[in-house]
Amino acid sequence: MSDNRQWAREAIRIIEADFQRSADTHLIPLPLPGFAGIELYFKDESSHPTGSLKHRLARSLFLYALCNGWLKPGAPVIEASSGSTAISEAYFARMLGLPFIAVMPATTSKEKIAQIAFYGGQSHLVDDPTQIYAESERLAREHDGHFIDQFTYAERATDWRANNNIAESIFQQMRYEQHPTPAWLISSPGTGGTTATLGRYVRYRQHCTRVLCADAERSVFFDFYRTGDASLRLSHGSRIEGIGRPRVEASFLPKVIDAMVKVPDALSLAAMHYLAKRLGRHVGGSSGTNLIGALMAAQQMKAAGETGSIVAILCDGGERYADTYYDPAWLKAQGYELDGLVAAVAASAERGEALPESVLRANI
Repeated sequence: MSDNRQWAREAIRIIEADFQRSADTHLIPLPLPGFAGIELYFKDESSHPTGSLKHRLARSLFLYALCNGWLKPGAPVIEASSGSTAISEAYFARMLGLPFIAVMPATTSKEKIAQIAFYGGQSHLVDDPTQIYAESERLAREHDGHFIDQFTYAERATDWRANNNIAESIFQQMRYEQHPTPAWLISSPGTGGTTATLGRYVRYRQHCTRVLCADAERSVFFDFYRTGDASLRLSHGSRIEGIGRPRVEASFLPKVIDAMVKVPDALSLAAMHYLAKRLGRHVGGSSGTNLIGALMAAQQMKAAGETGSIVAILCDGGERYADTYYDPAWLKAQGYELDGLVAAVAASAERGEALPESVLRANI
């Protein structure tokens, strides 16, 4: 057996041992007084060792790269990221003794950069968020490393049939709830890999569950879903870190999604603040986006006279955004006035009132 294959065997063992030491993430109920007979749960991915949903993805990407023979001892791993995936990948790179370089927009939060450094990774910041792909490829060539490329391989690397993927975990945890088979699963798209896993799994297991994808304001996914135009491009990146893309990514599979909603950034942040108050702890902006998606699904169910359960993804904790989303001075400087929108989110969750249609775009 070659030295590289022997090294890969040991690397896979190390990653699998780490997985066995980890417990599953929690499923947290969030009562919706405004929607009788409808239960909402949040799948809390912030409790992973690296604090976000991307921990699952990073593990899968490293295993996929190892089993394809793409990683080698001492060679750097490079990733294009808005931060959370890079944090998780730095964790696994350190575990295997590999150098790690994260190529990220210059606007990435200081907290995320610090966490990447904590795990031994380097941050390579670029002013133009659309250039993170090309810059990652260049660094991989120059350093004889591997560009792990989450946006291409996320849906391929995840075992969507089983192996404790996020969908299988949700259905296992829901077994003893009043409505064990969710009517809706809600996820925002970063790579698109999570929505692909959810959509494939419910079809494979023959569930009637529908998948709603809640997109960010500065993102092409929603318009691609509506038009099928894969050439869509934006000249700027998303303001909700971790979700939304300026181009259509290979891992985004619209045909496994049942509905989409495009959520304005201000409404996502307002929902984030409301959710943080309800949970008693800070959460990330994408969790606010997912709460809006869940409320849209609940409104659709209520109008149809349906009861049942909804499960949304709590993507990461809010500690990474202390100097941005949770800083009143930063919000004011960005032009965000959230008080009225927080009240609108509360009115929807607690009294069943409709969200402001004038600022939402939806295909439900």
